[in-house]
Amino acid sequence: MNKGDLINAVAESAGITKAQAGDAVSAVFDSIEKSLKSGDKAAFVGFGTFSTVNKPAREGRNPSTGKTIKIPAKTSVKFKAGKGLTDSVN
Repeated sequence: MNKGDLINAVAESAGITKAQAGDAVSAVFDSIEKSLKSGDKAAFVGFGTFSTVNKPAREGRNPSTGKTIKIPAKTSVKFKAGKGLTDSVN
């Protein structure tokens, strides 16, 4: 499923137009993004939790040359599925 499929599913399920569903889906994604940017978690009971993890700078190797390279620090997004979601797919 991609964003377009999600918008179509929301529009059909909620009985609203695709434009309204697109605005709603975008608002949800924007809210999750803002929460993560500010360092907070976005937790949805029964679905899962989005959080961030700070990864420090480290040294790595270029696999083709074997040369040591520096990998910069970055913040990654992590998702942990909730029990309800896990149970529904099993």
